[in-house]
Amino acid sequence: MGHLSPFYEKNFECLLCKNKFTSLKIRSSYVKVDFYDKDFCPNYKSKEINPVLYNIYVCPHCGFSFSDEFSKYIVPAIKEELNKKVSMHWKTQDFGHERSIQQAINAYKLASYCAVIKREKKVTLAGVFLRIAWLYRMNEDEQEQRFLQMAVQEYINSYVNDDFRGSQMSELKILYLIAELLRRTGQYKEAVFYFSKVLEKQASASERTIVEMARDQWNEMRNVMNQA
Repeated sequence: MGHLSPFYEKNFECLLCKNKFTSLKIRSSYVKVDFYDKDFCPNYKSKEINPVLYNIYVCPHCGFSFSDEFSKYIVPAIKEELNKKVSMHWKTQDFGHERSIQQAINAYKLASYCAVIKREKKVTLAGVFLRIAWLYRMNEDEQEQRFLQMAVQEYINSYVNDDFRGSQMSELKILYLIAELLRRTGQYKEAVFYFSKVLEKQASASERTIVEMARDQWNEMRNVMNQA
């Protein structure tokens, strides 16, 4: 009996050109998380068996790149814009095989460009930027800070405009993430403000773990700021 690979091919239809293609995914039974960072970044026991590397699907035919969080419909005017700005400049590449961290970063950057043109929800774009930051963190690259700042700005826009409603992101979680990303980018006063907003909602909150994480971070930051 042959050894079962951690990887398998999944079939996709491009949202833009409607061509079929395959992209690798990882079998859940092989995924082993060691621990999570405070911004929910998973640290896997194996660097190679990392689902974050494969969350973006890149159409080899037209270059349109997307994740499961993207809305499926593209209005005709935006299809035309995507064809002009993405497909007409696309040089055929195949992202459907095993990816290095840099190849995954390239796939996410393509997806962020497509998301902006497609007018995806701010919460979706923020999630793409956050995962780019995580990938740079794995390489201990200073570019992580740049993408954390881009992510937190989009999360704030999402929260202010209520566009996270209907997504997998709860109000408590987005407030916590905004606070934690502000903390990681050195915006401490703003971070304390958003951590406080999480704690204000604790009485009615069902996500107790997030409340506890916010309380820990809030207390730690208050101590640091008082000492400073």
